[in-house]
Amino acid sequence: MSLINKEVSDFKVQAFVNGEFKEVTKDDILGKWSVFVFYPADFTFICPTELGDLADNYDKFKEVGCEVYSVSTDSHFVHKAWHDTSDTIKKIKFPMLADPTGKLSRDFDVYIEDEGMALRGSFVVNPEGKIVSYEVNDNSIGREAEELLRKVQAAQFVAEHGDEVCPAKWRPGAQTLKPSLDLVGKL
Repeated sequence: MSLINKEVSDFKVQAFVNGEFKEVTKDDILGKWSVFVFYPADFTFICPTELGDLADNYDKFKEVGCEVYSVSTDSHFVHKAWHDTSDTIKKIKFPMLADPTGKLSRDFDVYIEDEGMALRGSFVVNPEGKIVSYEVNDNSIGREAEELLRKVQAAQFVAEHGDEVCPAKWRPGAQTLKPSLDLVGKL
C-alpha cells in the first residue's frame, strides 16, 4: 500500500536539538515543509555518513522553508551521547527525534519488528502533514541529502504550480512539463 497522501498521525516524541532536550509533536510540522529521515541506530557505520551529509546541506533545506528531522529508535539520551562523542554528529543542528517505542517508525511503515529498529526511510511531508514523496532502502544502502532536497523542491514547485510536473533530474529553474489531455490519451 502506498503512503502517498497519508496524513502523519499525531505524535509526541523527545528530541535532542542544539544541545537541549525538546518535545516535538505533529503540531510542530504543520504549516511548513518537513523531511523525516529514519535510520537504524546511533553509533553505527552508514548512519553518520548520511546524517553528516544532511548536516552539511541543512542550510539549503532551511532556505527552502523545510525542517529536517532525523529519527531512530534510540532515546534522546543516546542521541546526546552520540553527539558528544562524534565530530560528524556534532555538526547536526536539526532535531534528532527519539522513537524508542517504534510508534513513529510504525506510522511511517519503516519499523522492523524483529530488530526494534527502522529501515532507512526518507519522507517529504507537506505543510498539511501529508506524505508527498518517500523512499525506503535496505539498511545497507545509504542516501544522499542533495537528492532529498531536490525532491522537496520538486514537491514545492508542483504544490505551487499544480498544472505542471517535474521531469527526471529537474532542478529549480529548469523546464517543467505541462501535461495536456491530448498527450494523456497517447501515453
